[in-house]
Amino acid sequence: MFVLASASPRRKKLLADAGFSFEVIPSDAEEVKDASLSPQDLAVSLAELKCKSVYNLCKKPCLGADTIVVLDGKVLGKPKNKAENIEYLKKLSGRVHSVITGYCFMKDSVTVKGYDQAFVKFNDLSDELTSAYVESGNGLDKAGGYGIQDGFDLVEKIDGSYSCVVGLPMEKVTQILIENRV
Repeated sequence: MFVLASASPRRKKLLADAGFSFEVIPSDAEEVKDASLSPQDLAVSLAELKCKSVYNLCKKPCLGADTIVVLDGKVLGKPKNKAENIEYLKKLSGRVHSVITGYCFMKDSVTVKGYDQAFVKFNDLSDELTSAYVESGNGLDKAGGYGIQDGFDLVEKIDGSYSCVVGLPMEKVTQILIENRV
């Protein structure tokens, strides 16, 4: 048994669907985005920050993660409002961007951290589709302002791990959890 240091329903579902038993204690650590870090190092740094804050609180094996979307070298975080969500989707329309999910696992004296990266090509989004998606409210709590699993026809193709794009690279995380017998 371990603790997931995230309130993300998507991460919970990925882990539950894989058959893991865990409890959820969301991290309340303030996310400090260090502009000097590469996007990959930033994702790992934020995952470690979340994991460490919860691990120090509960002293149980802990998994933290953070997902970021990068377009033209710029990180697109969670949109602040619907207008910014529309702006993000228009920028992503018809283009390839990267999705990086950093992860960190802590147990006793063991710390394992890393990231996975996938490249996502968006369809050319019509104004109607963009508006319908934004009005659904699905994008406001997600990096880049969208969720690949939300049932809208946003994505043309993925080069890399689908679960990384959802928010937790299960191919890598599963191995870590199995090796650490949690």
